[in-house]
Amino acid sequence: MRDNQWISVTMDRYLLLILSVLVLQGCGRTGELGPEPMPESYMKSLEEWKDYRVKVLKEPTGWLRLIDLIWLEQGKNRFGSSPEMDVRFPEGTLPEEAGSFYLSDGRVTMTVHEGVPITHEGESVREMVLREGDHRPEVEFENLTWFIDVRGDRYGVRIFDTEREKAEAFIGFPFFEVNPEWHLQARFVAWEEERVIDLKNVLGDTVHRTSPGWIEFVAGGERHSMIVFEAASGLFLMFNDRTGEDETFQAGRYLILDSPKENGHVTLDFNRAYNPPCAFNRFTTCHLPPPQNRLDLEIRAGEKRPVDWDGLYQ
Repeated sequence: MRDNQWISVTMDRYLLLILSVLVLQGCGRTGELGPEPMPESYMKSLEEWKDYRVKVLKEPTGWLRLIDLIWLEQGKNRFGSSPEMDVRFPEGTLPEEAGSFYLSDGRVTMTVHEGVPITHEGESVREMVLREGDHRPEVEFENLTWFIDVRGDRYGVRIFDTEREKAEAFIGFPFFEVNPEWHLQARFVAWEEERVIDLKNVLGDTVHRTSPGWIEFVAGGERHSMIVFEAASGLFLMFNDRTGEDETFQAGRYLILDSPKENGHVTLDFNRAYNPPCAFNRFTTCHLPPPQNRLDLEIRAGEKRPVDWDGLYQ
């Protein structure tokens, strides 16, 4: 085993040991953990959440409209719909040769050939910086929108079809029947200091994400714990469970939790577990759950594996 692989395995085991010790220390104070009664308005709020999720996925640059992700090489990258182009757009969507992308020192500039009506905010574009630092404008051509995304040291063109018929027809992914047993009260426990956790993405890259702590909960008659991450609206959880064998997405699911209360209690509602974008679109770069969040449980709640969508692992 290589040194870096040994270090990674050792760190995973170390984190699991820490979580186990902390859970054991908390055994005397977790008696209240378990199913949490659903409020009277629960079903209404859940349906509103489902509607909102569909709306977000169907936005002009929502995941359902992403049709390609093409990585750039350093220097000049010619683009258009011709097979001879370095960055080939879908056939018939652009002129055969539309222009070039130039990648140099973390900066991407686009030049457009005369007569090709590519626009930005309604104005014609002939030359434009598409990526520099956090600057990431979008450009359009008829029903296509694209921008430059960054993953590590890779720069890629994300292309969206704003009129994709399959997206227009989308009404939601298959869903387990709502189960009150998976509406749980959990407890958030903060690390003494925030930690940066190494994760893998679907490209095989190692990515780093800040974790404020972990949660502990009771399910299946046993106590469990999972690392959580920071989110704009609370806490972000990535997990997988035994339903990934045949019912849910193989690589895991995501879940957003509200911010913990003053006593550390937080609602853990697996009925709102949702698919990461790589479950239904193969041009994504999802983060995968850390090993510590792989549960020996069958959580039959939340979104099921997408049907008739071209995701990864299918």
